[in-house]
Amino acid sequence: MLIHVVQPGDTLYSIASKYKVTVSQIIQDNGLEDMDNLVIGQTIVILYPEETYTVKEGDTLASIADNHGVTLIELLRNNPYLSNRDYIYPGEVLTIRYGNRKGKIVTNGYAYPFIDMNVLKKTLPFLTYLTIFNYTAGSTGEVIEYDRGDQELVAAARAYGVAPIMLVTTMSQRGEPNLEAASNILTNVEYQNRHIEQVISVLKNKGYYGVNFSFQYITPANLYLYEAFLQNIITNINREGFPVFITINPQIYYENNEAIFVPVDYTAIGRMADTINLLSYNWGQSFGPPFPFPASKVYEYLSYASSLIPPDKILIGLPLIGYDWELPYIPDQSRGYALSTDAAVRLADEVGVPIQYNEAYEAPFFMYTTLQSATEHIVWFKDARSVEWLTNLVPEFNLEGVGIWNIMQFFHQLWLIVNSEYEIETVPLTN
Repeated sequence: MLIHVVQPGDTLYSIASKYKVTVSQIIQDNGLEDMDNLVIGQTIVILYPEETYTVKEGDTLASIADNHGVTLIELLRNNPYLSNRDYIYPGEVLTIRYGNRKGKIVTNGYAYPFIDMNVLKKTLPFLTYLTIFNYTAGSTGEVIEYDRGDQELVAAARAYGVAPIMLVTTMSQRGEPNLEAASNILTNVEYQNRHIEQVISVLKNKGYYGVNFSFQYITPANLYLYEAFLQNIITNINREGFPVFITINPQIYYENNEAIFVPVDYTAIGRMADTINLLSYNWGQSFGPPFPFPASKVYEYLSYASSLIPPDKILIGLPLIGYDWELPYIPDQSRGYALSTDAAVRLADEVGVPIQYNEAYEAPFFMYTTLQSATEHIVWFKDARSVEWLTNLVPEFNLEGVGIWNIMQFFHQLWLIVNSEYEIETVPLTN
């Protein structure tokens, strides 16, 4: 796999010629919609499959998979454009397999029940777990369902051999905290037991594989409450045959524009939980400051966390949401508004500015000025270089894998890199 950064004068034809691949392969692999407007600084992923196959008359996906010793899911994973197709055509070239992989990886994708099913079906072949953000805890421990559409997602996940995970949090779908509910459940055993009973009921009735509890406010001062809560809830839920995942949102504060994480002793949590997701959520808007968490701090935090939690239980978070900030930044007033990688690249094209890359943050960015108000903006987002840097942390730290927040839109380059460089693991769906 190679990552090409678009230079002045580049075209798809010149890039294809340089790397000895076809233009159609570049377009298809990278999900490019506008062939004529490449943005300077934009990334293009170039792949060289180990084995390909040219479709012949009478072939089916099942017959091709069987004849080449791969599963149908692997064929869909290697050719994601097929997920929304009813037919294959003679002359089409399909990727059968990639070689020289770095090892195995677990992938956990977070989604809301209202995800476009076409996007979900394209993404499912790349997932080990599908974590569905659909349940919150009420103030007396009751489990509240946001949207009844999760049953369709659970069924789709199981059909693709993906383990569906029930996510329970004290946050709203907009990211608003319910501090009262969090405090009540942590301190009241009666509320905890009600919570456990209702979680187990949902797990059994809806066909979930396991449950993920998301914690946003773990500090050294309240850690003992979380540990007691987990001891109670994990014991009871494991007894019913369901694994328990924990998503920890690291506590981060900024001092003189320097990011600092609050050290918390995760030893007991790491011992009790089956899997730990270390993920900093990003929502529809962020309050700043207007730059990502520095790469050095990610490395520092991961080094710290993996010294306390068995590394093979850790999924490192990969937030895919970018932000467009209006400058100058005013603490507690300024807002960054969310956008996807594809939207960020389109915006750079529309405003006519090149994309730059900051290695200190392992993230692309660009600046532009609005014509009407002459207001300056800075946009930070993720691209193939960001994905490669973060996924390389998995073998470096011997981690279990990555957790992607979120998969509501299909990010072609993410899955190109993950799938071509790692063997995606599955779990037996026995419950």
